[in-house]
Amino acid sequence: QVPLVESGGGLVQPGGSLRLSCAASGRTFSNYAMGWFRQAPGKEREFVASINWSGGSSYYARSVQGRFTISRDNVKNTVALQMNSLKPEDTAVYFCARSKFQRGLGSSLQSEYDTWGQGTQVTVSS
Repeated sequence: QVPLVESGGGLVQPGGSLRLSCAASGRTFSNYAMGWFRQAPGKEREFVASINWSGGSSYYARSVQGRFTISRDNVKNTVALQMNSLKPEDTAVYFCARSKFQRGLGSSLQSEYDTWGQGTQVTVSS
């Protein structure tokens, strides 16, 4: 069973919205912070957003602050990324990741995550 599976990517026009979802299995989901990262063609993978184990706090990259919202459902074992006002520069493969630390706050550091999904493509283009 794949630990993390993303879905919801696709093609959207600038200014549009998409909602990504990540379904988790394996370790007790509610014990771990989760994060979203993205990698554009020819670029390094970068932090997008994170949420702590309970869902009570979240953190965003400056480039998406005010446009993206991360949330989690600890009953359904899912984490979502609602993306609004999308821009062409948001085009990337988006990955969800699970923190290696229990009861953590979440982090922008990739080294603090030890489980990654396979990614889902988001393309913003007219």
